[in-house]
Formats: sequence, C-alpha cells, structure tokens
Amino acid sequence: MGVSGCGKSSVAQMLAASLGWTLHEGDAYHSAESVRKMQAGIALTDEDRGSWLAHLSDILATARAGSGIVLTCSALKRKYRDRLRLAQPAGALGFVFLDLDYATALQRVQARPGHFFSPDLVANQFATLERPDSEAAVFGIDATLVLPEIVRRVNDWLAPVQS
Repeated sequence: MGVSGCGKSSVAQMLAASLGWTLHEGDAYHSAESVRKMQAGIALTDEDRGSWLAHLSDILATARAGSGIVLTCSALKRKYRDRLRLAQPAGALGFVFLDLDYATALQRVQARPGHFFSPDLVANQFATLERPDSEAAVFGIDATLVLPEIVRRVNDWLAPVQS
C-alpha cells in the first residue's frame, strides 16, 4: 500500500514470486469511469472507491491458509484498510506500507509511460494519505530502497506468520 509511484506493483510482483502466492493488481479492478477520471486528473471520491474496495475485499476473502494473496492497493485511508481487513479473520491480513516522499513519488509517476494515473493527482494522494504508522499488522518500509532489499525485509517480517 502507499501513494502512486511508491513501487506497489514492482514489489508485489517480486514478493508474490518469492512466496509462491497469487498476485492481484488492484488497479486492474478500477471501473472504466474511475480510470477515465484519473486520466483526466480528477481525484476519486470515497463513493468512486466503494465498489472497487468491495471487489478487492471479495478477492481477499478467497485466500485460504497456505495459499496467500498479494494485492496491490493504495489503501490511503484507515477506513479503506479496515474495510479490507474485514475480508479475513482478525489478524490474518497485513499491509506493507511503501513510504515515499512527495518529490520522489511525483518524479516516478511522471516517468511512467502509458500509465493511466495522472501526475496531477500525486499531491491529492499525499493529502488523502492517513499514515498507518500506529496500526497493527503494518510493516512500513522506505520505498527508495532497492527492490530486492524491500522484498527481503518484507519476507523477514512475514517469516513468523509463515511458520
């Protein structure tokens, strides 16, 4: 989880491969209207995100012990994370918060060719973000670390859960 440009997709791909878990790219489940809004630089509302979060929750609900899911999702607000948490038994869902500063996020988003997310929305993402620092089952990590190091640290965090 984290703002656009933090590396959710890249980390998720490598993490899912390292764990043997199924990867779901949250952006693939946005409605066509939501994608059009983001392309136009229009921030999504809680209402826009409602059916999207419901769909992501349904995906999480299919996870079974021994066959985990890695799901990318900005999950910028606590209420979004809490909604996703309801899809699994208490304590069964964790979040990896890829922490990134505004300038780096903007630079990364501007450098992504062909992605629907407008760089004009990066500031809105930071304004919307409710940092999960004090929430249980959240692992925060510097998103500027090299990808293999991020995945190694996430795997270390997950190791007690895997045992």
